[in-house]
Amino acid sequence: MSRAARQIELSGVFAAAITPHRAGVEGPDFSAMLELVDFLAAGGVRGVCLLGTTGEFLDYSFTERQRLVYLAVKRSRVPVIAGVSHSTLAGAIQIAGEAISAGAEGLLLAPPYYFRYGQREIEEFYLQFARETGDAVPILLYNIPQFTSKIEVETVRTLIDTGRFAGIKDSSGDWPYFEQLIALKKERPFALLCGDEAISASALAAGADGLLSGCACAVPELVVALARAVTAGDNETVNQLDARLQAFVDWTRRFPFPVGIKRAVELRGQKSGPPLTPLAPETCQELEEFSAWFKVWLPEMRKAAAGA
Repeated sequence: MSRAARQIELSGVFAAAITPHRAGVEGPDFSAMLELVDFLAAGGVRGVCLLGTTGEFLDYSFTERQRLVYLAVKRSRVPVIAGVSHSTLAGAIQIAGEAISAGAEGLLLAPPYYFRYGQREIEEFYLQFARETGDAVPILLYNIPQFTSKIEVETVRTLIDTGRFAGIKDSSGDWPYFEQLIALKKERPFALLCGDEAISASALAAGADGLLSGCACAVPELVVALARAVTAGDNETVNQLDARLQAFVDWTRRFPFPVGIKRAVELRGQKSGPPLTPLAPETCQELEEFSAWFKVWLPEMRKAAAGA
């Protein structure tokens, strides 16, 4: 079986990073990204994932994505996983090769987006990708059916059994589906990361290896403290911290993704940039209400996370 040569511990909390940008300027804000990487490492996360859904990867060019990964790897004190999703196999392979050369310690790949594909096409997409990229770094499957084709559990089984894939990040929020992944994990070892904060505490308690969380980009200390409490079996603390996390999740889900997370990152003193797509006036007003709520909620959250 082919195994990754550049190993990374795929457990604990990984932050799915936003991609900062300047108002009125095309492309990412590279210096702001470096500061964000520092912020996330200081927040206690195990690693950082760039250019996933939270990072709005499809809005950036090949060159911009390459440079973001290169600079982040040079700067980061924690491992960097690179999102390499693309609408074509050739595009995903090109981005992956550049990410590996830049020093990324893992790859995150969703099925090709926009058009829907059957399971055999998804399987072939991943197999050809793995053959082309080799086993220099671990490859994570990325199930996010809100935006692209679902990876059925049997397809996950088939791909994991090849030995070419380290595991899967599931962002579906579909608890019965996640339970099937837990059952599959008991049959054969692979890394299982939850990407939906609404079920994150339950996922960890059920046997998930960790979280790959967009919320952890804005409130890393809360997500890390929650994960530690679950590991320690401290149910009272888990319930308290999860209640705070769900309040944050409920707010951010009122806005087009990842607008709420980006505003929270900004309120933490990091640069994020305005939404890439204009918001309706009433949404802008609600975003200001969220900001006022967050400023009150933040010190209480930080105290609770530190106490945990």
